[in-house]
Order: sequence, then C-alpha cells, then structure tokens
Amino acid sequence: MVLAQQISNLPAERRRFQRVKIHLLGRYMLPDRREFPCQVINMSPGGLAMLAPGIGNVGDRVVAYLDHIGRVEGKVTRIIDSGFAMNISATPRKRDKLASQLTWLANRDILNLPEDRRHDRIVPRNPVANLTLEDGTQLTCRILDLSKSGAAVSAEKRPPLRSRVALGKVLARVVRYLEEGFALEFIHEQHPDTLEDNVTAR
Repeated sequence: MVLAQQISNLPAERRRFQRVKIHLLGRYMLPDRREFPCQVINMSPGGLAMLAPGIGNVGDRVVAYLDHIGRVEGKVTRIIDSGFAMNISATPRKRDKLASQLTWLANRDILNLPEDRRHDRIVPRNPVANLTLEDGTQLTCRILDLSKSGAAVSAEKRPPLRSRVALGKVLARVVRYLEEGFALEFIHEQHPDTLEDNVTAR
C-alpha cells in the first residue's frame, strides 16, 4: 500500500504523507479541557484537517477520538476556514496502523460500501448470545452475521451509538443502527478459531 510504504520511508516529514479526503465524525478536547464535536475532512498518518466549532491556537495540544480510527493526539499546526489542521504524534507502528485504516476507509468511500466488509462474514452455528450493556444490563440477542472485526445483532433494545458492550466475552462498541438491529465493532480483532465460542459464551 502506498500509504504504508511511506510510513517507513518518511517518518519525520509529515507533509509528504499522502492525504486522503475522508469524512469521519468524532470529538476532540483542547488544553482547557473543553470538548467539541468535529468532522475530519482529510487525513494522513501524519496529520489531519477538521471542521470544528472550538478552535484553539497554533501549538495547542489536541486529543481527538474519531469513528473507525480511535484516539489520536497532536498539536494545532494551522487555522483553516471553520476549523484547524493538526499533526499526529504517533509511533511508527501506530502510523502503520493508521495508514491501513485510512486505505480501507478511502476504498470504502470510493466503493460506497454500506458497512465494514474487511473480513468475510458468517452466520454462526448458534446465533443466540448474551449482550451486556454499559450499565450491566444483560440481554439475549440474535447474531445476524459475524466476522473477525464485528457483528450484526438483533435484540429487543438498541444500545446507544458509540456505547461499549460485551457480546459474550468479546468487548465491542455500537457503531451503527441497522434496519433489523445494530452493528458492533470489536475492540480487538478476534481469532477465527475461537470467535464463535467467545461471542456465544454465557
């Protein structure tokens, strides 16, 4: 992958990372601890630009939590119309992971894929599982399909978007609502040999 190759060759020169036009929602925090919603409009493993209601000063530290990406942090590098650009402070390994995530997200947008299809999905032999919500409530749910990175689930109650849940023994977050239920993204990618046993564990 072009982005991934640039990681190892150009760790210090952030401006030479390939920028990807992308639309990601998230939240960010400025040094004074104020939090605001944001929308990322382009991003590379070395930096990003976002539309944001609360704009800090050049040099301010920013911590952001972005859908599909997770936590990133860095400093404001310049002010743009209705937002700002920031660099991303990360290890080479983290940059490599960001490159892979951005490549997938860019391809998803180009192909107009409705949901995460990074991994093959299956219907488990036993589709009935326990779902534990953030407040400890336990629900019986039905797994519609399953992959190493997530699941589509149907239950009598829909947890809030972005909330954390446990599907069996596997920790996940609610990433979108579906017509027949909701989609979960696993916090950690699962091994295919133990996936079904872990999600249906009681």
